[in-house]
Amino acid sequence: MKKLLIAVAVAAFALGSVAALAQPQGDKTPAEPVDQAKMKADRDAAKAAQAKMTPEEKAAAKKAKRAKKHKELSKIETVGNPPSGPQKAEAIKANVDATKNDPKALPTKDAKQQALKEQEKKASGQ
Repeated sequence: MKKLLIAVAVAAFALGSVAALAQPQGDKTPAEPVDQAKMKADRDAAKAAQAKMTPEEKAAAKKAKRAKKHKELSKIETVGNPPSGPQKAEAIKANVDATKNDPKALPTKDAKQQALKEQEKKASGQ
């Protein structure tokens, strides 16, 4: 029995590690030289702007950045991680397709009673 338990644990570990290695690791293609030059220029400009800031401006920028990050995190806590781009479109389409065949709300009490009677007739086999 112990050997079986050990074999199951080894198999689970092996399958788990294979699954982890099979996951895509992101886009690993290097940036093109034109993009690299633009990115470097942007980074240098940001560093120069940061160096010219007064301590008060730096504190205000840091506070604003912290507030923005806090707002994003609180949104994720309340709503969950929102999908974006094609994921959002797919999620909306899936939701529409899932609710397409849902019964419509009945507007009046008489309509509700009529639908209930029809459902009872179908259930009794008449």
